[in-house]
Amino acid sequence: MKITQTIETLFRRFLPSPFAIAVILTLVTMLLALFFTDAPAEENHALAILSWWENGIWNNDLLVFAYQMMLILVLGHILVLSKPMTRLINTLTKGVSNTSNAVLLVSVTTMLVSFFNWGLGLIFGAIMARKVAEAAQVRNFNINYPLVGAAGYVGLMIWHGGMSGSAPLKVAETGHLASLMQGMDTSLVAQLPVVIPSSETIFSGFNLLLFGILLVLLPSFLFLMGKKVSTTPVNLPLYSGEVEEEQPAKGAERIDRSKWVGVFFGLLILVAFGYQYFDNISNFIITPNMLNFFMLGLGLLLHGSFASYLRAVEEAISGASGILIQFPLYFGIMGIMRESGMVVQISDFFVSVATETTLPIFTFFSAGLVNIFVPSGGGQWAVQGPIVIESALKLGVSIPKMIMALAYGDQITNMLQPFWALPLLGITKLKAREILPYTLLLMCIGIVVFITGLLLW
Repeated sequence: MKITQTIETLFRRFLPSPFAIAVILTLVTMLLALFFTDAPAEENHALAILSWWENGIWNNDLLVFAYQMMLILVLGHILVLSKPMTRLINTLTKGVSNTSNAVLLVSVTTMLVSFFNWGLGLIFGAIMARKVAEAAQVRNFNINYPLVGAAGYVGLMIWHGGMSGSAPLKVAETGHLASLMQGMDTSLVAQLPVVIPSSETIFSGFNLLLFGILLVLLPSFLFLMGKKVSTTPVNLPLYSGEVEEEQPAKGAERIDRSKWVGVFFGLLILVAFGYQYFDNISNFIITPNMLNFFMLGLGLLLHGSFASYLRAVEEAISGASGILIQFPLYFGIMGIMRESGMVVQISDFFVSVATETTLPIFTFFSAGLVNIFVPSGGGQWAVQGPIVIESALKLGVSIPKMIMALAYGDQITNMLQPFWALPLLGITKLKAREILPYTLLLMCIGIVVFITGLLLW
């Protein structure tokens, strides 16, 4: 297709590595803050910006959030590397014979898994794409591997409206909204509910409807595109999450290798999970800690032994290394945008020209813009959330609707910002500029669906 070839040519020529993008965005943010925000009283503006940047990098709350998000990613990866999941993926890819049915399979399964958990979906999609490429190589048929890789990344376009979405999960925590709005107008804070349950956000009928529409449209688009794009042979080393058998266990090694011990501890965690979070589950309230606790127990249960689990941990951590090193850079950008007032300026601009009908649309676009600079749903919610809630209260717009508008905007530009693609790129051995021409087209479809949905909600 000419349009994808043109985009790919531009990306190959001008798009640097994801780490370089983070550095460039840092410098751009510093310059924007220097020229378009007011200098603090009795302090050099440039030095103040550097101070905000450094404080943002080491912000304790954001570091806690980063650890929660890294656990979601790593624990999801560990689940995918278990033998039951590996067998499932191998079974699913047996029927693949060309690019069209490959992207259909990868996109549908990835979106379904990503709705449950973004980290699990990201790694599942990456390994599905890799297994498809290996199947093509072994069975000697050509595919368009970058398009398959894009299909494996599409889950990041629906994740924030799913069960691991940062903003919907945070507002489901008791008292979170009140703490988020500290320092705001007390009369507005008094109007806030104690919690907003997931039944009004993630599991609302309209959010599930939009997810269903995308679950049909995106794979169908990829299927049709698969019939038109060029194909090439695949040449990759075979990838496997499993390891070679070790020597028989001796002494205390038997504890690490024992399936009885591993399964027992996994079950113990799941029993504690059920007891601790029964009320949350009953009320459709899901939190990051709750999700991670569940995946920890389930991962141990599926791996069956501490030894197998720890081998998967080593593999999973290596896949998340790029994100780990870039998180502080984006937290620094967040610090500049928050302390300089840039986020407020962006949001206030949209709010100033908004009505009750258009406010969710402007929130959607502002969230998408901010996500390019701060590709972290939870971090973005911490910065932009108070403005979104305050504007919703002032204009009489449904708070759950505004939360989802921010979530939709945040997730849509993941198709343009390659930060979260790093684990997928590492597993598939593709480059960001190879998959972005296709994810950009998927983003355009998503924008139409989400805007239409927000207007009709």
